[in-house]
Amino acid sequence: MLTGKVAVVTGAGRGIGRAIAVKLAQLGASIVINYRSSAKEAEDVVSEIRNCGGKAEMVQGDVSSFDEAEKVIKFAVENFGRLDILVNNAGITKDTLLLRMKEDDFSKVLDINLKGVFNCTKHASNIMLKQKSGRIINISSVIGLIGNAGQANYAAAKAGIIGFTKSVAKELGTRGITANAIAPGFITTDMTEVLSDKVKEKLLENVPLKRLGSPEDVANLAAFLASENASYITGQVINVDGGMVM
Repeated sequence: MLTGKVAVVTGAGRGIGRAIAVKLAQLGASIVINYRSSAKEAEDVVSEIRNCGGKAEMVQGDVSSFDEAEKVIKFAVENFGRLDILVNNAGITKDTLLLRMKEDDFSKVLDINLKGVFNCTKHASNIMLKQKSGRIINISSVIGLIGNAGQANYAAAKAGIIGFTKSVAKELGTRGITANAIAPGFITTDMTEVLSDKVKEKLLENVPLKRLGSPEDVANLAAFLASENASYITGQVINVDGGMVM
């Protein structure tokens, strides 16, 4: 379904980013695995894709830096000749209540989670505009829709991604480029694995499907949005949350 396409997935060393990279590769896309510090994890993803007959390369880059984000995008074109799909997934958390939150806690989360989306999209859009085609998929969160105590920085960044996505969709739509956001709910990742069973049970009280999602649940939607089957879908925010936010 994605044979001949080239995708950049930021923060693809683990969790949701890894699942998306593997899924897109399974569908035939050539993948650029971006990582900031987890080189070993990125190598593992590249090996997994190659061992299944797919094509993948890895590139280090802190997407919160405008110049390093450009390096990541250029790497894709230099190695694969084009860029069709950008998945802005890189993100961090620095959770604490507002009264305890330091300025640096706020700035770092905004820099990576939101400014990183701008940086990569800015550079990728230059290429996609020339091609008159492209898929931009931004990983937001249901927290960007409803907020959460102790996550004012994270909620602000994820809400910002939603507004950014809609604006980009309006700007680039006439050139065959779509932009959509995915808002995951509680997904089984490193961040949720450390939670106690009691905390998980409490979280599931607000989830009609009564289970945590998997990274693959998010990856399946990303694959659809990256495909031609989603060519008439843009500017949308789609929740993958088991019904948590309706």
